[in-house]
Parts: sequence; C-alpha cells; structure tokens
Amino acid sequence: MHAVIQLHIDAPPKPAAGQPCNGCGVCCASEPCPAGVLVSRRTQGACAALLWREAGDGDVGGGLYRCGLVEQPARFLPKAARWLAPALGRWARRSISAGRGCDCSLSVG
Repeated sequence: MHAVIQLHIDAPPKPAAGQPCNGCGVCCASEPCPAGVLVSRRTQGACAALLWREAGDGDVGGGLYRCGLVEQPARFLPKAARWLAPALGRWARRSISAGRGCDCSLSVG
C-alpha cells in the first residue's frame, strides 16, 4: 500500500531500520505509536504529538522531528494533571523505544 505523508522540507532522510533515530519523522507522520494513539485519538495518519524542531532552537539537534510526549509531556495533559508530566515522559520514552534505533520498516521514495 502506498501513502503520502507530509514532512518538513528540511527533515533528514529516513535511516535504515536499526540505525540510530535521526528525527526524520517518517514513523510518526505515517501513524501514531500506542502512546500517540492516546493523544491523537486515532490509529492512522500523523501523530498529534509529533513536533518539528527548527535548527537553532537553542538545543542540540535542530532541524528534526521529536516526540512531544517525551520532550513536552505537560503540553498534552490537562492542567489539573500536569503533575503527571514526568511519569508520562518516562512512559513515552519506553513506549517509543527511545535510543533503540529506527524500527520503521516503511520505504521512502
């Protein structure tokens, strides 16, 4: 099946499966992970928690995509539950297997 996903023009190219994540955004733009399903309230299409980081945003690694549930978990919680943000961030890191390498098998062309 073919699908078109929208990515920032400056997004890095998708790495090969198993290679370190480079923030290309292909995986999260194609469908949300289990954590993203809760935030996006959908199982298809781009994840609502997918964040674009411009180069020079004051942190290392600009010009790439990042998971908002990891980087800004409080943003996705109601005000009364923002105290849960650290736990949500840790859970999201485990959910997306952060640091384990690219697990997206999609081919980009």
